[in-house]
Amino acid sequence: MTHPRSDEDHGRMTQAEIEELLARAAERGARRALADVGLEGKEAALDIRDLRALLECVRLVRRTVVQTIVRLMTTGILLALLAGIAIKLKLFGNGS
Repeated sequence: MTHPRSDEDHGRMTQAEIEELLARAAERGARRALADVGLEGKEAALDIRDLRALLECVRLVRRTVVQTIVRLMTTGILLALLAGIAIKLKLFGNGS
């Protein structure tokens, strides 16, 4: 709801003016925040892409490490079971 301007209410702003003011303030704030963390200028988009790629690599390494640990534990358990079976069946040794 906008009111027509008159000489008496010269301090009022229309809704469109308020929205424009907020948009400019938000853009300035965003630019300042990016500058504070060193992500300003033309290279900022490339830096963000590089950071995302680095995070993806870290996630891949973490997944691979977990998979490797699980495989090692599974292999160790299977080897222990096979060794136990071999000892129980007396497959190794002098046979007495």
